[in-house]
Amino acid sequence: MLQGSILQQLETRHRGGKRPLNFGVYYKHTLVALCHALEDFILESAGNPLMITAFQKGKWYLEEANRYGEIAKKAAQIVILATPEGGFAHHPTSQLANVALVPLAPSDPVAQEWHLIILSETYTAMVLCQELSAADYGISGIPENDRERKFYGFWTFEAELVRETVNLAIAHIGSYNQELQALLTKQVEEITANFGTRQRDNIGLVVSLVVDYLERFHQDLHQVGEDTINILPSHEQALDNNLISNEIQAFLRMAQLIDKADAINPMAAAEVASLSEAMGQLLDLPVWQIKRLRLAGLLHRLASFSGVEEFIDPLKSRIQEELVQQKDVIPKASVLRVMPQLQAIANIINHQSEYWDGTGKPDGLAYDAIPLESRILGLIATFQYQVSANKSAENFLFNGLVYCQARAGNIFDPKLVEALELLVIGMSQGMILPANQPKIAAGMWLLDSHEE
Repeated sequence: MLQGSILQQLETRHRGGKRPLNFGVYYKHTLVALCHALEDFILESAGNPLMITAFQKGKWYLEEANRYGEIAKKAAQIVILATPEGGFAHHPTSQLANVALVPLAPSDPVAQEWHLIILSETYTAMVLCQELSAADYGISGIPENDRERKFYGFWTFEAELVRETVNLAIAHIGSYNQELQALLTKQVEEITANFGTRQRDNIGLVVSLVVDYLERFHQDLHQVGEDTINILPSHEQALDNNLISNEIQAFLRMAQLIDKADAINPMAAAEVASLSEAMGQLLDLPVWQIKRLRLAGLLHRLASFSGVEEFIDPLKSRIQEELVQQKDVIPKASVLRVMPQLQAIANIINHQSEYWDGTGKPDGLAYDAIPLESRILGLIATFQYQVSANKSAENFLFNGLVYCQARAGNIFDPKLVEALELLVIGMSQGMILPANQPKIAAGMWLLDSHEE
């Protein structure tokens, strides 16, 4: 990382901390889709955000200046950092009262960064990346195709991290424009003082928009690949994987926020994923099925986010049109519907509340008609919740087991409850099941391509 860059300053602050930053490599093609989605949600947000963005060069800003003019109608303030070139300061958007330009010196390390920082009382999001150097690319060299340029960094919805980064960005802006620094500092203070006083924007809507944009870029990539012979298949596949990985990351970040907001059970996703994986191994399930169980465990709390697919205008999204046509085979109550590659996971999560005796929801499935992974997930999620809520009690593991045993035969599959008993005995005798948060920036390994 470049010394003095915003990314480097933030990484230094968090190095060795309890919550290290999860860095990954992102193609420009991916970042364009991701940033467009996060920016465009400002138009739907209940708040009026402060937005700080670094474009590297003025010419990249000019490609987005008209879009930024529309966003400026809703945002309280937009600040654009870039090296001045190509009419950087003369576009009509640049003349708006709430749009400020910061002309970066070419030697400024921020001129090698790509940032999007959004902060309001109702909506926070951030992309923080730095372009790879020629040495980083190695023997392959700097890509000739612009969309294959690579950036190192991360993105997040975490409000505390966004606020921290905004302050670093404002301090950097102060070296160019102290008057603007004072204005932005005051705006951040006002936003921070009001944080929590207004209802937050629905994170499910933001995630759905992110996935929809990434899916559209994904489809466009395949279209270009069909008509272009200059792109090597391996390059195309790498871009494809990067887009899909970020769709998965969006859902994982959403699940992380749900857990973080739960003071009683803040490790639910990681612990359910770990327990489900152990149960799958105990039952000697194939590796692909265990991987699906783990991902379903990480995302199992997203079942409550329903109806967000209507947020995406089907007239503007080919992906949404395809989903509407497949509505009879897509789970009814899952935000995961918007990503075709996660239909198997969505199905598992959707049926985790089915009961063994057929009295559950959403479809009243009974016995072996309930998918095995759904039966496992429903049992493990209940057990984990009982254990987490009663950790101060003696024999809390066995108390959680007893709770599930009392419901074997009507809510839970009796055979799975017997397997849970073996798992609990092992845990009580010292078996350790690591419940670590996944490295979100490397989400592709969680997605299995197995088709039933």
